[in-house]
Amino acid sequence: MITVKDTVHDHIEIDGVAADLVDTPALQRLRHVKQLGTVQLVYPSANHTRFEHSLGVYHLASRALDHLGIEGKRADRIEAAAMLHDVGHGPFSHNLESLTHRRTGKYHDDVDELLATGAVGEVLRDHDLDPDRIAEIVAGEGPYAGLVSGELDVDRMDYLVRDAYHTGVPYGTIDTERFVRELTFVERGASADADGPDGGGGPDRDGPELVLDEGNVQTAESLLLARALMNPVVYTHHVARISKAMLRRAASELLDATATTAAELRRMDDHDFLAAVRDCRATAEFARRYDERDLYKLAVWAEHDDVPDRVHDADRAAETALEREIAAEAGVARDHVILDVPPEPTMRESTARVTVNGEIRRLERQSPLVSALRTAQRNQWRLGVYAPEPATDRVGRAAANVLGLDPEGLVTEVRGAMPTTLDEFE
Repeated sequence: MITVKDTVHDHIEIDGVAADLVDTPALQRLRHVKQLGTVQLVYPSANHTRFEHSLGVYHLASRALDHLGIEGKRADRIEAAAMLHDVGHGPFSHNLESLTHRRTGKYHDDVDELLATGAVGEVLRDHDLDPDRIAEIVAGEGPYAGLVSGELDVDRMDYLVRDAYHTGVPYGTIDTERFVRELTFVERGASADADGPDGGGGPDRDGPELVLDEGNVQTAESLLLARALMNPVVYTHHVARISKAMLRRAASELLDATATTAAELRRMDDHDFLAAVRDCRATAEFARRYDERDLYKLAVWAEHDDVPDRVHDADRAAETALEREIAAEAGVARDHVILDVPPEPTMRESTARVTVNGEIRRLERQSPLVSALRTAQRNQWRLGVYAPEPATDRVGRAAANVLGLDPEGLVTEVRGAMPTTLDEFE
């Protein structure tokens, strides 16, 4: 058994297959991948990593398994998946995932190859565990996978309290002990909402369903509210959004200018990536700006309803064309314009199941808070256009013209931040 002193959960005891996985290269790499990516440019103490988060997820999963009375090989599989759930993350966590997915077809939870090969595969097989089954749990598929990857999973329980602790922002504080104690599995036929939108069924949701026991609507609401409150002040702070967009542009140009492949980029850690960007002539200026926190500024910050549908619906190729058009009209280099169109707001937790009067219901059906938070999300959504400070006025006017925005409704300076989607930092 290994005992680790953790900032959030105090002492974490690790044994069995999880103890043997800790020192594998795939897990140790996560020591060099920041949990919050560029948020450290806003909150200097937000330097915690995916490694310590993985230990926390394992700890909460183990506590939940003890409470639920799940043991044996089934427990081993879930604990292994909890420990390994983030090994597929690339540098700066979710920041580059949209880029690498376009070029590889893989998201961070597509870990079949990673778990089947190397030291991780050897450890799993030594414990008589099938790497493919562990990968399915990481992807949210199969019986009991909802504990690791679902609407009430231990992943979000850990990262909310961990991110709140390391940023010093109190909104993410939730009662993880109560959550773990009130979780229970029910057969899907017991759910009144099983056949509704986002309901049960399908190959990825077979088996028992994870729900909160009777009398825990407010417990579920606390998770949803914590996410909603952390989003604007931490996860989508405008400085974090600008710096993330700059690193995405640097990553794209790195792949175009060098022999580096997207598959290789996925396996880099933060330090590897920054070193590669510094060493590439085409991206060195982005590296300098990131290193010195000499970031682009807001040229446009537009509300959801002021943005035409054609911009909301634009794919990456269309966005690139719009960036070029804005740059040409503003008379600046194309690299000096970044268009940042967030996805439509989502609230995955609203489909979490809670028990009310003996009936399993979706939280969105039971809680009026869901509707209010959805309205707030839409009202706070912002499109961003970023440019170096001397050019922000010119770029802002050009962007308003090219994108079809009302110049009178634009904001080019903010003191707070605006949320985009509640799923971005899972």
